[in-house]
Amino acid sequence: MSEDHFDEEHEGHGGGGGSRHPMAARFRGYLPVVVDVETGGFNSATDALLEIAAVTIGMDERGFVFPEHTYFFRVEPFVGANIEAAALEFTGIKLDHPLRMAVSEETAMNDIFRGVRKALKANGCKRAVLVGHNASFDLGFVNAAVARMDMTRNPFPPFSSFDTATLAG
Repeated sequence: MSEDHFDEEHEGHGGGGGSRHPMAARFRGYLPVVVDVETGGFNSATDALLEIAAVTIGMDERGFVFPEHTYFFRVEPFVGANIEAAALEFTGIKLDHPLRMAVSEETAMNDIFRGVRKALKANGCKRAVLVGHNASFDLGFVNAAVARMDMTRNPFPPFSSFDTATLAG
């Protein structure tokens, strides 16, 4: 998209004479956040969340998006979590590695959500949308962690996502 087209498309949005932030205008008020999880299996209700990464997206004055901030956590399995040996073999995760330095699910999710809320405010967006390759899998594990902790301030809608596997065709 040309700069002229970008400027014309985004001028005057947001009411009150002020202009709406280009990111909020581009994605209808949603901030894309790229998320990837590594898990102890396929069942988000019973299997451990072992790693989570989230990347907030920024937009420059020309309308080009870029990775703004990366959050990454190795996560301690929740009490009673199932961990399939095949999942550990596939991911290469070594739960007993002395340098793993895992944090609780609560710490990981709170830190990620705090960063996402800060990015929402900075970009004039109301909600985040999870972007991922097979996004329903990642979103399922995020939602399961939120439910386990009874969190009330999840910036991601429970059913909406951008799935790069689908978009790629």
